[in-house]
Amino acid sequence: MLRFFALVGLMLLSPSLLAEGQPRYISDQVYLYLHGGPGTQYRILGSIEAGQAISVLGQKEGDYSKIIDHKGREGWIETKMISADKSFREQLPEVQAELEKTKAELEQVNDASDTSFQELRTLKSQLAQAEKSLEQASTERDIATTKLASIEKNERFQMWQEGGLIAAAGLLLGIILVYLPRPRRKQKNRW
Repeated sequence: MLRFFALVGLMLLSPSLLAEGQPRYISDQVYLYLHGGPGTQYRILGSIEAGQAISVLGQKEGDYSKIIDHKGREGWIETKMISADKSFREQLPEVQAELEKTKAELEQVNDASDTSFQELRTLKSQLAQAEKSLEQASTERDIATTKLASIEKNERFQMWQEGGLIAAAGLLLGIILVYLPRPRRKQKNRW
């Protein structure tokens, strides 16, 4: 039973023990005073600007927590002014570094895209020239095919024409030979 109470006690104390010594930050929207005790009736030890890093000591009284500020001063401030999130003051250098890195990457991407755009434009120009050459070659092929067909047709016609002339000459010669007078044979008794 004693162990149970010891465990429960440790669990209840652990959030304050865990918070002790961890960095915390003053909320970005305030400029507050560091008091000598847990309340506004205590003497003001100094001021803390919004966003300054502090260390929470783990002591709480009412609405106040005991801290050590960025200058090493120990005092009390309202607990609601403490934030576990990094202040804008702490985040700004990180964000600026990330922004510079992103800008550099963006510039590299832009340079790469410009190069790619130039290559694409060159390739499109080469493609247009190749298509023009292909069209011209196709036109020349069609003209050559038409001329070849015409030549073959003319050759056939010429062959038929020559064949017809030869046939007509042969027919005419045949007719002439039929109607030519035949030489007469000499009679043997003559002379």
